Amino acid sequence: MTTTRASFPEGGRGWNELQQAMRATSSGDIDWKRGRSPLFVFLNDAETYEIGRKAYFEYFSENALGGSRAFFGIGKMERDVIDYGLSLFSAPDDATGVFTNGGSESIFLAVKAARDAHRARVGSTGSMNIVMPDTAHAAFDKAANAMDLEIRRASLRADKRVDVEAMEQLVDGNTVLLVGSAPCYPHGVIDPIEEISSLAVRLNIWMHVDACVGGWIAPFFTRIGRPTAPFDFRYPGVRSISADLHKFGFCPKPASTVFYRSLEDQQRATFVCDQWPSGVFRTATLSGTRPAGAIAAAWAVLNHLGTSGYERAAHNLASMVDAYVDDINGIPELEFWAKPEVSIINFGSKELDIFEVAEGMAARGWLPALTRRPKGLHLMMSLFHEPVRDEFIADLRASVADVKRGSTGTPKIEATYS
Repeated sequence: MTTTRASFPEGGRGWNELQQAMRATSSGDIDWKRGRSPLFVFLNDAETYEIGRKAYFEYFSENALGGSRAFFGIGKMERDVIDYGLSLFSAPDDATGVFTNGGSESIFLAVKAARDAHRARVGSTGSMNIVMPDTAHAAFDKAANAMDLEIRRASLRADKRVDVEAMEQLVDGNTVLLVGSAPCYPHGVIDPIEEISSLAVRLNIWMHVDACVGGWIAPFFTRIGRPTAPFDFRYPGVRSISADLHKFGFCPKPASTVFYRSLEDQQRATFVCDQWPSGVFRTATLSGTRPAGAIAAAWAVLNHLGTSGYERAAHNLASMVDAYVDDINGIPELEFWAKPEVSIINFGSKELDIFEVAEGMAARGWLPALTRRPKGLHLMMSLFHEPVRDEFIADLRASVADVKRGSTGTPKIEATYS
């Protein structure tokens, strides 16, 4: 906590003064525009960025909660975006989806739907649980905490994908959900979705695919001939999919989506209240008020890029990732913990403490993202990182050399996501 609380402002400051103050306040931020951040921000190209920004501010004041009663254009754009995703993810005719404010909300809604489907099928069975890979996102833990569900994490194979046999060993009559990632955040690989789907069908358990960090771009990797494992509704066990637009859909924040195999599945996550004086309150999201600008921006970006634009993005992203991988493989002390499938890379060392290397990168102006099992550096890459590749690799080599010389101390840095 701060020792001095800011006083409520007197007001009257104009935009020029406010802009200067805001920029001064942020002057110490990581230089993300020059590729120094390995997460939080994503870029395809300047034109796409500008289209998303302009579309957002076209609908700066509108509230997406009123999409069916007042802001019909936003309602139409939201339905379009969901339809685009359903088409991309091989959804059946009666599938549906919801536009959310982020991956955690998308995952929360899917977990609630799965829990309620389990209750409807077997009744209240006491302590319920989710079985998922060790690498599944912490948003599942957040949802489980809110809904009093137990998390059971399954071990990984050598290639960092979940061991489906280990998952099955954790399942019991109170398991409400099986999870697979496409790709997983820590290591950038897609879990064996087809195998998990088969297990889900055999045991009659809801399966969710978390495609938040790659869902909107991975299918285009496949279209350009990049071998990327499929993960969608083509597999009958998949009941829901989460996929963030504000990551590799290259849309302004906040923008995510969650898709359901059927309308009945989606309705299990819908909140309905008919007990207060103002009449029925119904939302398919956790949020009531939602920024209409995010929906308009997503619609504009998706229509601007289209199939050809996302294929170009996939080609550019894949080429850049390959170049980074080649360069890092050229540093003898380093090795990859998994072969990246989309845009996340994770590497470490059996010779050096990679966290010492990370501190060297931080001292050179980079924001290090880390994994702790195994210890590694982690990059979720977008085209922000293309112009700075040579500089990054040079600083990485220098940081490795510092550690080899013994010129660094015990690292104080810790792996953290937020």
